[in-house]
Amino acid sequence: MNQGWQQILTIARKDARLAGRTRDTLLATAFYAALVLLVLGLALGPDDARLKPAAAGAVWAALALSSAIASGRAFAQEQEAGALEQLTLYPGPHGALYLGKWLGSWLQLLVLALLVLPLGLLLFGAAGGGQVLPWPALGLVALLGVTGLSASSTFYAAITVNLRAREALLPALAFPLLVPVVLSTVKATSLLIGGGWSSEVAAWLSFLAVFDVGTLIVCTLLFPFAVE
Repeated sequence: MNQGWQQILTIARKDARLAGRTRDTLLATAFYAALVLLVLGLALGPDDARLKPAAAGAVWAALALSSAIASGRAFAQEQEAGALEQLTLYPGPHGALYLGKWLGSWLQLLVLALLVLPLGLLLFGAAGGGQVLPWPALGLVALLGVTGLSASSTFYAAITVNLRAREALLPALAFPLLVPVVLSTVKATSLLIGGGWSSEVAAWLSFLAVFDVGTLIVCTLLFPFAVE
């Protein structure tokens, strides 16, 4: 058990140091998320009556698409360097390799969410102008949403890493598992923007938490078969 935790933290620290040194993944995902928000904002026009109701959907659409980019780089770095096979031979369970890669992607995506969520809501008129939003609750939504997005995307990144069209196949394969996450986060965010905390918000977040835990458990158990 201790060896597994050590492997998880070692891999996550390695990915975090590499991301902090190069910043290519974070910059690419931030640029992509900003582009999605800009395109959706221009398409909806300057009318606040149309922009504000679409704020939650635009923010989480940008984060869901960006998660595929961030998670896709999780295994691509080792594959491009020819070190992926050596990484699988590291002492310890293969499930720990998945959790380490997931944790590294989760940290990067969480940083992105902390930037995109307030800026996206501000751009779409759902924040600012004297409006008081329940930011702690929105932060909880971001935490749970990022967990679900990164868990699913990291698992499918391991499956598609050796394919030529992995950039196109990864979003297509991960999309069915991302739908419950996007649906829950969009509904919870919209409810928090519109009326603050309620029992309905708590229900959506409970569903999202159960989904996140279940996805992490299933993906950890299936990961050894995926890398084979």
